[in-house]
Amino acid sequence: MTSAERGVILKSRVMKSSLLSIIMIFAFGSAALAEYNPATGEDDIVIIGEAQEVGMGRSLAEKVEEQFGLAEGSGLQVRVDRIGQKIAAVCDRPNLTYSFRVLEGEGLEKEQRYNAFALPGGYVYIFRDMAEDMRSDDELAAILAHEVGHIVAKHGVKKLQASIGMSGLSVIGAVAGSDRRTQNKTSVAITQLMMAHSRQAEFEADKLSVRYLEKAGFSPSAAADFMGRMLEKQLKGNVRHYHYFRTHPYTSERRAMLNKEIEGEFDFDDYINTTTESDEAF
Repeated sequence: MTSAERGVILKSRVMKSSLLSIIMIFAFGSAALAEYNPATGEDDIVIIGEAQEVGMGRSLAEKVEEQFGLAEGSGLQVRVDRIGQKIAAVCDRPNLTYSFRVLEGEGLEKEQRYNAFALPGGYVYIFRDMAEDMRSDDELAAILAHEVGHIVAKHGVKKLQASIGMSGLSVIGAVAGSDRRTQNKTSVAITQLMMAHSRQAEFEADKLSVRYLEKAGFSPSAAADFMGRMLEKQLKGNVRHYHYFRTHPYTSERRAMLNKEIEGEFDFDDYINTTTESDEAF
């Protein structure tokens, strides 16, 4: 390859990169900005503005409900929404309109239905199997508060922003189009958001959940109790591949962090890390 040919290829790549940047700016309505997040006390690098975040979440929510089906019977749904709205009222982004809904999980295996997740813009979902397994309103509130924490800290938005370069702005399709290619990419986006976030994001959402539980009048210890219940199952060898826990931190690490956040110190058991835990267990 001649130097002239290499120059043409390099110029073409630069032009494509520049074009992508321009598309990103116009598609999201603004250039990347540093925006202070009161929940984390840090500046977020924002490409997706709040209006776009809400619109994207609304569109993804429609796909989620169509794909997995809303749970029938108003009792459980009313309970989840009542508890969720109490959490939303005291969170650090109360300006959003929050939606808390129960899914049946049509087409999913049983262990996949033991899951809760959040979409950008205020949409929180929990599968019926998980909601019915909660032993108290406090425990259910702990799960919902964790998901609200993800929304407040914009973990889902950051996750989608990080995928923009690789996916060619595919997530815009969730709002702007409905062709087959877009639908496929939207499904990928939903799957990514259903999976747990990074180690730092999970710990951050756990810490925020403690704050919101206290403010909303629920017992923060329910969050640690729930983690302890899951850890007991693992110690007994009943390790389930719960999608809710598919993340880097071990259950014991999350319980330890929650106990420290609630009590201000570690419990003796929190120093013990079980050998039965592995990344596959989350």
